[in-house]
Amino acid sequence: MTVVRFVKKWWIDAVALAIVGLIFVVPFMFIVLTAAKDQAESARLQFTLPSNWLIVDNVLEVIGFRNNLMVTAMRNSLILTVASVTLIVLFAAMVGFVLQRRRDRIGSVVSALMLAGLIIPPAIVPTIYVLQALGLFKTLPGLTLVEVAFLLPFAVLIFRAFVASIPRELDEAAIMDGASPLRLFFSVIFPLLRPAVITVIVVATVAVYNDFVNPLYFLPGTENATVQLTLFNFQSQFNTRWHLLFADVLLITIPPLIVFLFFQRQIVSGISSGAVKG
Repeated sequence: MTVVRFVKKWWIDAVALAIVGLIFVVPFMFIVLTAAKDQAESARLQFTLPSNWLIVDNVLEVIGFRNNLMVTAMRNSLILTVASVTLIVLFAAMVGFVLQRRRDRIGSVVSALMLAGLIIPPAIVPTIYVLQALGLFKTLPGLTLVEVAFLLPFAVLIFRAFVASIPRELDEAAIMDGASPLRLFFSVIFPLLRPAVITVIVVATVAVYNDFVNPLYFLPGTENATVQLTLFNFQSQFNTRWHLLFADVLLITIPPLIVFLFFQRQIVSGISSGAVKG
């Protein structure tokens, strides 16, 4: 009887874990196993244990390939991610605060534009023309502005929903004490946005770090390579070195995976907190 109750109580959780394992854990295990094989064995693309575990050798070969291109790509991705996420958090927090507190026609128009940014697909060719006119094409600052523009609408919605849970009385009290608008935001409001800030940081970090399309279009050139573009190093028309390709995938997957696992509770808290009020 106890077993029957246990099964009735936990069968949904067991099925969910099985699905998660099938979708996420099994592919990751396949990546690890393939990255640990030699070239001939990895070419079979079979879910089997390697004859010799060469994962360290393969990772070192990936790092040193083409004059340490992976090191350059890691540096570029780090600069791009840190700069983009910093601007996204700063701008989105301020815009979300103003949109939530300002209920007029201008605020409605800006809110509609934010929603349009989530729905309308990006225009690649016009964006390239704009970057060329500004002298920012093929530069990290130019790609940083592109990443900020693409991710800003989502971040604004997160901050706006969270600001709705902060009482307006705090604004009024700070203004009565003589606080300027910037002092009100940075000294009173922004410290209360910590869960939302962590959520946006993690989500934007993973999105920018894992971005493949934007660096491909807006940042061409070997010296400008990001970690995602290094996957091209081991693929050609007639040959693919699967052991090095999967070692590269494993190497660039670990940093965002660690960030996501470390901050997963803050992500859920930041997304759900804004739904309490407003």
